[in-house]
Amino acid sequence: MTTPPSAHHPTGAHPTHGPARTARAHSFNAAAAQYAANRPSYPPALFDAMEDLTGRPLTGTRVADIGAGTGIATALLHARGANVIAVEPGDGMAAQFRRTLPGVPIIRGTGDDLPLTDDSVDLVTYAQAWHWTDPARAVPEALRVLRPGGALALWWNTDALDVPWIAEAAARTERHFRIDVSAEKRNVNARAADPTGLLDFTRRTVRWSRRVPVDIHLANIGSHSVFLTHDPERTTAFLAAEREHLLRTFPDGVVEEVYEVVLLLAETPA
Repeated sequence: MTTPPSAHHPTGAHPTHGPARTARAHSFNAAAAQYAANRPSYPPALFDAMEDLTGRPLTGTRVADIGAGTGIATALLHARGANVIAVEPGDGMAAQFRRTLPGVPIIRGTGDDLPLTDDSVDLVTYAQAWHWTDPARAVPEALRVLRPGGALALWWNTDALDVPWIAEAAARTERHFRIDVSAEKRNVNARAADPTGLLDFTRRTVRWSRRVPVDIHLANIGSHSVFLTHDPERTTAFLAAEREHLLRTFPDGVVEEVYEVVLLLAETPA
């Protein structure tokens, strides 16, 4: 189950700046290998949707993948034939990226101050990363580096809360961490993504699933910032209890995670 990065604004809305937010943003660096090994990927239909909305193939497209992390999305964009440059602020994540994708360039930076020249890319992408930006700065920065007719694409894997076992797991997480898991989807919208109102987003949703051993599933949810920054003993106890719940639902030890990828895409004037 994807766990939101903010207790009050899980993905689409932007948590307030401060020490807690900074701690969560940097928490991934110490867990980069766990993140790379266990986080879900993204389905081909997501990239089909991007091509459909922009009216052009990813092959040959100059892409800047911001907040690239360990390179999960970058690798898929590269495999589609895009000419990708990654931007990542974290030491641990960038080191893991270089181990995973040694042939893809990565530079250090953030979406609020992109280390890219004006009019230099056709597509700016954020996979699970836009919520760590300040949109008042990140939107103008994206517009600055995009060429005329380019596009900004933001997306998140969100939990399919209509699946009973996922809804039950979300309720347990909410009680333990005092967060609103259902806000994850509610807050993935154009207004939250761009309070400036400069962009006209189109929204697409792609449903997909993967089957993974229970240990992978637990390592996946444990790689989210709310787990990484919580008291380790309480987190360990929660994950142990969650294992028991999961094995009652999936006695063969294989969990079917069901996601809905929410894509927001806005084009710039040609």
